[in-house]
Amino acid sequence: MVSRMTFWANRLSERLWVRPLLMCLLSVIAAFTAQWLGSGGLAVYLPTISRDSLETLLSIMSSSMLVIATFCVGSMVAAYASAGTSATPRSFALVIADDVSQNALATFIGAFIFSVVAIVAVKNNFYQQGGHFVLFCMTLLVLAAVIVTFVHWVDRIARLGRVNSTIEKIEAATAKALAHRKQAPLLGGIAIGELSGPLVDIHASSPGYIQRIEMASLQKQAELQQAIVRLQVVPGSFVFPGQVLLQVSGANSLDESCVSALQNAFVLGRSRTFIEDPRFGLVVLSQVACKALSPAVNDPGTAIDVLSSFARLFSQWSEPLPMEALAPCKFDKIQVPQLAIMEMFDDAFNAIGRDGAGCIEVVLKLQKTLASLADCPVPGMREAALHHASKALTRSDACLTLQEDKQQAKAAAAFLSDK
Repeated sequence: MVSRMTFWANRLSERLWVRPLLMCLLSVIAAFTAQWLGSGGLAVYLPTISRDSLETLLSIMSSSMLVIATFCVGSMVAAYASAGTSATPRSFALVIADDVSQNALATFIGAFIFSVVAIVAVKNNFYQQGGHFVLFCMTLLVLAAVIVTFVHWVDRIARLGRVNSTIEKIEAATAKALAHRKQAPLLGGIAIGELSGPLVDIHASSPGYIQRIEMASLQKQAELQQAIVRLQVVPGSFVFPGQVLLQVSGANSLDESCVSALQNAFVLGRSRTFIEDPRFGLVVLSQVACKALSPAVNDPGTAIDVLSSFARLFSQWSEPLPMEALAPCKFDKIQVPQLAIMEMFDDAFNAIGRDGAGCIEVVLKLQKTLASLADCPVPGMREAALHHASKALTRSDACLTLQEDKQQAKAAAAFLSDK
């Protein structure tokens, strides 16, 4: 349940309307709470605030907040367009989910709604004298929050949408997804094993990317049928109608409701997400590097930065995890395939090795990165690093024209001779 709520909370964070809507509700509640707070027994001891001064202050705030909110939206749209143009459109979901920008927009719109509601209430004599003072204090607090938020937001919007900032966001989202998968490498299930008896295939009914698998729902159906379920796809896979999603072993018969429940356990969408699909982050980082290496951009420095991100991410993946940090096996009826190291390396290094083969700076950085990853103790990582280093060296030898550059590339790949 916690995992499901986290998934949908992360999806909601990608919607711009959520926080402004919540802030608008809080603003309306605050405007009406001022009368309740100012009508108690202590109201006679509160200072007197002129109604005209309060109306003037609220009018200034309402007119200025609408302008600032409009300016905020324009700046955010420009930053989103910049992120899609300079980095990759796949990073849009991360850029739009920026907390500082969303909080700024919500604060500005909330302040506007608060001032409008308060002006209407003041002009209709809704507040008593004590309510005027409480409303005045609330208005000052709102103004202080607006000023602090605006200063913080201006510092952030200057970076939002820039390539380096986008790379940092993608790397952070990928690191989070990798850490989550590292704690539950089999999504809480069991490793692939032998299945006895006839197998029943459950097929996809519609096309789309698998964004999430409801493991609890699959476990429930497996227990009801006294069967074992083997997943054929994982989050991030694209499925077609009729493609096998899973196999059920040991069930006598599966009625229509059971098949429907098994199919509905797979949440499909039009695009991949970073939340439960760690390989997607590797793909997006690789796309950023390839775009930077295109002749139209010609920015090998960005590709080098991405390779540094890969070095940090795979080093984090290779760090041993204490046994107590591993998630318990909660779904003992579900067999789940492992996340393959070779496929992760394919996502990360294939495209960069191809597009950067003619740039000696990228070639050297790629070989140094793979050489360091070849020493990691994770099973299969050394083989994957050696495979991609050898392939990158072959590509660079075919693309580099200067003999000295070729010799440098071979010297950087000298660790291949130790395999």
